[in-house]
Amino acid sequence: MATIRLLLTGATGFVGNYVGRAVEAGEFVANEIVSPPAGWDIRDPAQVASWVAQVRPQMVLHLAAQSFVPRSFEDPRETYDINVLGTLNLLLALKQQRFSGRLVYVSSGDVYGQVPDAALPVNDSLLPEPRSPYASSKVAAEELCLQWRRSDGLDVVIARPFNHIGPGQNERFVLPSIAKQIVAISRGMQPPRIDVGDIDTTRDFTDVRDVVAAYDAIFHKGVSGRKYLIASGQERRVRDILMQMLDIAGVNVEIHEDTTRLRPAEQRRMVADASLLRGETGWTPRIPFTQTVSDLLEYAKSTT
Repeated sequence: MATIRLLLTGATGFVGNYVGRAVEAGEFVANEIVSPPAGWDIRDPAQVASWVAQVRPQMVLHLAAQSFVPRSFEDPRETYDINVLGTLNLLLALKQQRFSGRLVYVSSGDVYGQVPDAALPVNDSLLPEPRSPYASSKVAAEELCLQWRRSDGLDVVIARPFNHIGPGQNERFVLPSIAKQIVAISRGMQPPRIDVGDIDTTRDFTDVRDVVAAYDAIFHKGVSGRKYLIASGQERRVRDILMQMLDIAGVNVEIHEDTTRLRPAEQRRMVADASLLRGETGWTPRIPFTQTVSDLLEYAKSTT
């Protein structure tokens, strides 16, 4: 079997780990991953150029980013240096090596900003209105990639995933945080009280394994230059998911709203329409949400 080499930035992150597992299982378009060496910095043009010249990839999945929204407000320059100028460094390095494969740039559903209820579900015709340095940096990097397509003929596709969840996700995100607290309570490690932010918001959650399958589908069948939304199409209230977790764990708790976890101008509802992706690639989420929730709890048990 011929080697299909995937350059994967962000390989050590939450999603990158799942891409690695998919490749090992033979469930991804590539059969070999090359990821940056330890200490590699996408902000360093010479490092990026040297590494790309060494590995000479046949396709690229660009996941690497400063993706924590609060951090982007604390240091917007850092976020732009990584997310925009880092992407520019990668594009320049690929051009230098006459790269002729497909680049999938992973953006975010966060680019749409504050979406009114009347505009839901978000679809590919809605224009971005970013409300954070993180989101605006993603829009800038998207347009940089697409400009490269127009001026240099680069085969590039933009992916805009909405909330994705699964075992191994950082506890600063709401559902892993809740799962960790439930497990700690069930083991008598903390009082029967869960600290949460606003759990009456809704989000469109997709299992990370389905998100990785979407990237694979985009490599296989995505149309060059497209911007694809990746989402389940299901609107789920965080409070309902919390209650589902409590039911699975057999735990009764007091729910306490922690004001430090509240965000100003919080998006109250969110759901997205991935019909363009489904129609053009055949992708559809396959993992039942109940399995995702159970897997989150099992992972929390293994790490608590």
